[in-house]
Amino acid sequence: MKHVIALDVGGTGMKAALVGADGALLHEARRATGRERGPDAVVESILAFAADLRAYGEEHFGESALAAGVAVPGIVDAEKGIAVYAANLGWRDVPMRQLLGERLGGVPVALGHDVRTGGLAEGRIGAGRGADRFLFIPLGTGIAGAIGIAGAIEEGAHGYAGEIGHIVIRPDGPDCGCGQRGCLETLASASAVSRAWAAASGDPKADAADCAKAVESGDPKAVEVWQNAVDALAAGLVTALTLLDPRTLIIGGGLAEAGETLFTPLRAAVEERVTFQKLPHIVPAALGDTAGCLGAGLLAWDLLSTEVSA
Repeated sequence: MKHVIALDVGGTGMKAALVGADGALLHEARRATGRERGPDAVVESILAFAADLRAYGEEHFGESALAAGVAVPGIVDAEKGIAVYAANLGWRDVPMRQLLGERLGGVPVALGHDVRTGGLAEGRIGAGRGADRFLFIPLGTGIAGAIGIAGAIEEGAHGYAGEIGHIVIRPDGPDCGCGQRGCLETLASASAVSRAWAAASGDPKADAADCAKAVESGDPKAVEVWQNAVDALAAGLVTALTLLDPRTLIIGGGLAEAGETLFTPLRAAVEERVTFQKLPHIVPAALGDTAGCLGAGLLAWDLLSTEVSA
């Protein structure tokens, strides 16, 4: 049975699958990334995991994987196949495509940025299916974005397209790790809401999910924290839709798990801010934490179709 290897590398865990030609998940597996052992050990863990997946395919499906797709965090040079930098994994300039190709017996390997790869899956087979132009924004530890155009993800001239989390919303706002102040992700990410609610509630362990529950129960402090985040997010989204004019805005990540507690006020806040712009459909992501892995599988199959057409 023809299949490819799909691997999504996160800061703490790796999700993997063997994906059939029709997109079916033939086998799924998860492992710890093991970043506490250092960047070299993480790279070896990725290579070993991929090799084990290849062996599983040979044993259970009668042939080796035809290709592999890998999604990694941080800065990625997809064209050269290099994982340039990842703060949470500690690596720099890892020739991931070459290393994986060697470990997997020379099969073609596609390397992608985790958010853009997740966006590819959401756009093709998830919440954006059928939308010719969409913007996928996961609200997690930070905020990133993937710009979808005609079934592909726009990477930009230098691979930095979609970094909506670093649009400055409040010039006098909190310091951001990027060196600016008041970036969107310092105000509207799940981490930002967790920090604000921990301070407002007096509970240092309180997080964004706790804040959402408190909003639902009518806690006025929680409502204020939540609305501040929603207002900041709406400002960032209106900037994005002014530039990109997407047909669909797909919101994912931890904060989106609050459902309509997020989406109802967010749609209202965006609508309030638009003037001449056309309102896109604002919808929750559909694929959850499997998006990166499914997208990695799409990258691998795309690579094979490109080789055939070439």
